[in-house]
Amino acid sequence: MTQQTTTLSKTEEKFAQELFNAYSSKKPLKETDWKDLVTDTDTAYKVQERLTELKNEEVGGYKVSLTSAETQKMFASDSPLYGAQVTSHFLKAPVTVSLQDLMEPLVEVELEFRAKEDLSASDSLEDLMNKTTVAGGLEVPDSRFEDWFPTLSKYMVMSDAAVGGLVVYGQEYNTNEVFSSVAELADVKCELHHDGKKVKNGVSSEVLGNPLKSLHWLVEKLESQNKKFAAGQMVSSGTFVLPPKLTAGKWDVSFSRGLGTVELKVTK
Repeated sequence: MTQQTTTLSKTEEKFAQELFNAYSSKKPLKETDWKDLVTDTDTAYKVQERLTELKNEEVGGYKVSLTSAETQKMFASDSPLYGAQVTSHFLKAPVTVSLQDLMEPLVEVELEFRAKEDLSASDSLEDLMNKTTVAGGLEVPDSRFEDWFPTLSKYMVMSDAAVGGLVVYGQEYNTNEVFSSVAELADVKCELHHDGKKVKNGVSSEVLGNPLKSLHWLVEKLESQNKKFAAGQMVSSGTFVLPPKLTAGKWDVSFSRGLGTVELKVTK
């Protein structure tokens, strides 16, 4: 893991510790206790980096949030943000999870990209297509704050690892074998079901116009912080749909372009 370049203040360190305690105990924090402490992007990412260190587990990848005009507006942001995710929170579908292990989870539909080699900010979208695998996915965002969606401030979201929960991914394919051009990645359609009933449908163009742009944004952002998107890491690149609440039952999402179906069973 990259060494922190800046030391946290005592209150920032305390905040990171409290986030970690909430992560471990599943007892949520109140935003009002902390929101005046983190009021800029650099501090928020510093707190997130410390939170990630406290988890004492390898970073398996990242999630990118606020990738649609709608969600950026909700969180008063003009750009995406990212959260580091530990390896154990990336789960291969089909999988069963318990609501007991989560706090206030939602469910999102995403494309998941995995780097086959280290990625660089100088990579074009076509380079990224050639250097990755792609899979359909269901992401389960979750927060260490109570009553968080959609009112949590973006700096709290950033501090809390972009409200990272779980990433459930389907069969992986070489991105350049599923898609013959970058443009085709903007036209992946999905249909989300819960217990056999259709909940939402969406399209990948919701993700910054093209999910590869989300990946490129992340690689560039990480590089600006002296971090690298390394071979083997995965990104959950942004949701196709405004997320409903995750409830018990069987969730599944079917994707076009031969990406298949991803299944997640949720118990109480």
